[in-house]
Amino acid sequence: MAKKKTAPKAKAKKVAPKKVETVSKVLKAKTSQKIRVLIAKAGLDGHDRGAKVIARALRDAGFEVVYTGLHQTPEMIVNAAIEEDVNVVGVSILSGAHNAVVPEIIRGIKKEGGSDVLFLVGGIIPEEDIKALKKIGVHMVFTPGASIEEIVKYIRGNVKERSLS
Repeated sequence: MAKKKTAPKAKAKKVAPKKVETVSKVLKAKTSQKIRVLIAKAGLDGHDRGAKVIARALRDAGFEVVYTGLHQTPEMIVNAAIEEDVNVVGVSILSGAHNAVVPEIIRGIKKEGGSDVLFLVGGIIPEEDIKALKKIGVHMVFTPGASIEEIVKYIRGNVKERSLS
C-alpha cells in the first residue's frame, strides 16, 4: 500500500496587530488617578437614554462611572455620591424638576463634606434657568447638542486636584 504524501505544515509567523485608534483611546487622558463620576437620574424622569450614552462615553474616556439608574431621590443621589467618593456629580433632568431637585442634591453633598465636587447638569434646561443653577453651585449645564468631547474636556479641565484621591 502506498503512503499518502501530505504537504508540509506552514510555520505561523507572528505578526504584530495593527494599532487602531478608537474614540475612547483618543479621549483618554494620561492621569495617574481616575476621575470618579456619578451620573444620576432624579425624580420621576423616566428617560435615561442620554444618561446611559454619557455614562458609557465617560467610561470609554477613562473615567470611573457610577450610574444610579432611574427614579432617584435627592437623598439617594447624595448618599451614592458620598459612598462612592466621586469627584463629579452629573444630574440628567428632562422633566423640568431641575430647580427643585438640583439645589437639594448640592446642599446635601456639601453638608456631607463634598465641597470639592464638580456639579454638572444635563438635559432640557431653559436658558433662563441656567444662570440660577450656576448661582446655586452648578458648575456647567450641558443641553442637547453638547458633544462628548466637550463634556470630557470640561471635566478634565475643571475637576479639582485635591479631590483626586
